[in-house]
Amino acid sequence: MLWNTVVRVVDAVADGFSDLNMKDQKPGADEARKATRRKFLTSGLCGVSLFGVGGALGLLTPKAQGQNARPEPGSRKLGAEFTYDVSGLSKIDPKLIQYELAAKVASGFKTIEGMAVDAGDRIWIASIGAVKGFGKTGTLERELSVAGKVSCLEDGPDHRLYVGYGDHVEVLGPEGKVEMRWESPAPKAVLTSISAGSKDVFVADAGNRVVWRYDLAGKLIGSIGKKESGRNFHRFVVPSPFFDVQVGHEGLVWVVNPGEHLVEAFTLDGEKETGWGETSTAVQGFCGCCNPVHFAFLPDGRVVTSEKVIPRVKVYSSQGKFECIVAGPESFPRHFNNPSAKLAGLGVATDSQGRVVVADTLTGEVLIFMHSANKV
Repeated sequence: MLWNTVVRVVDAVADGFSDLNMKDQKPGADEARKATRRKFLTSGLCGVSLFGVGGALGLLTPKAQGQNARPEPGSRKLGAEFTYDVSGLSKIDPKLIQYELAAKVASGFKTIEGMAVDAGDRIWIASIGAVKGFGKTGTLERELSVAGKVSCLEDGPDHRLYVGYGDHVEVLGPEGKVEMRWESPAPKAVLTSISAGSKDVFVADAGNRVVWRYDLAGKLIGSIGKKESGRNFHRFVVPSPFFDVQVGHEGLVWVVNPGEHLVEAFTLDGEKETGWGETSTAVQGFCGCCNPVHFAFLPDGRVVTSEKVIPRVKVYSSQGKFECIVAGPESFPRHFNNPSAKLAGLGVATDSQGRVVVADTLTGEVLIFMHSANKV
């Protein structure tokens, strides 16, 4: 009885997420997400470890439980048996941490909304009204004015900046001037990630749970995850505004399926090729409602991931085998077990030297980590 109640509460909470207008239009279209959440809850209490059994029961008012009168605040307290302690998840075996903090860059922003690293290892940071470019040593080299709050950012191989503004993309030329404004791909679009290849630009839309494919002129030419006749349909489970896409070295398009705790690869035409990921609170897995939140490729093809709520940055092999930790919760104290951090992930990127660049979206800092073996 208790377990069924918790499952119903978590389903209700997740279905109540409406800040981004991400509800499906057709009845029954959300059943796959509910099934995924139930599967997730039965995988080692991963979801309850973050949400808390006590927190879930606390949402049930006396009226909801069939009682006529509501007790005075504080008159009823849950016992220790309803408390799920997640503090142990913040502890990382030091032997697993193989990177060291090499530098910190103060962006000058209160929050960071987007980050990219270009071919020359310049770090681009975006926030409200501005995009800044920092050199390898953290020196501010460029500052561009942009129109409003940025939701995602990409530096393309054509030396242009692709700037997402929630529902559309604008392209800035080498001089920082707007060259193109692309139309919004669909109603209720919530653009969360951009990745540019030599001929195509892929844009992740958390609002519609679709990755859109554009040509370099901004023409919409395809999609991944959109239900269409004559095509294999692949559903992305996106409970919150974290939905990342990267064009891989081998020509595949890699996408995080956050509600399923998977990193998946697709052809340019949207057919799934492969994928990996594990639902677990263990260090090699991903847990919570939706992780990983961001990922990036190292020069040798290995994958760097970041997670929210239990903030961890990790390295996996190109086949998805866990290798090591870049940084654990102790590096991001404002994020761990912090309710205000549930919508504040850690941005990740890499440079040509194999360094891992992490954007702390809560503090406005950029942290650069170097593998311990490369330390001079």
